Amino acid sequence: MSQDNLIDFGAERAKRIHDLNDKRLNDMRQAFEQAMPLAAQKKKKPKGKPKKR
Repeated sequence: MSQDNLIDFGAERAKRIHDLNDKRLNDMRQAFEQAMPLAAQKKKKPKGKPKKR
């Protein structure tokens, strides 16, 4: 019965640290996207005909 209630504290701690790092990464990503929007969102200017020389 006591084996059913065993908790791997190392694994639980690693999960919590991973979740905290993910949260921090997402916060930084959102801050960068607000400061510098990704190029995929920007419209490209269509290129005209090349000049004849």
